[in-house]
Amino acid sequence: MKTLLKLGPLKVFLIAFLIITIPLFVFPINLFSGIIVFGKLGIEREVPLSLSYFVGLGYEPNDLKSLGITDFYLTGKGKMIAFIFLIGIPSLLAYSAYLFQKK
Repeated sequence: MKTLLKLGPLKVFLIAFLIITIPLFVFPINLFSGIIVFGKLGIEREVPLSLSYFVGLGYEPNDLKSLGITDFYLTGKGKMIAFIFLIGIPSLLAYSAYLFQKK
């Protein structure tokens, strides 16, 4: 861990960001609170969603049509959790690298 902290805050942030972001956007890990909208009536259901769905990975468009899903999006809670994972945790690690260098 000390060798990682010696790299500097910006490099630590970028490395941590990539280590966290790549799995969340590649694998269908349903961690984030979201809403799925069904059909033309607009029936909504709260379900856990994966960030990979937003880049087109983890589902087939034909599957969405056959299930009658017209839209899906993250709720405020889901957006906050995504922000904490993608920005907050790498920022804390970068801050600890900054403090380590200052020491």
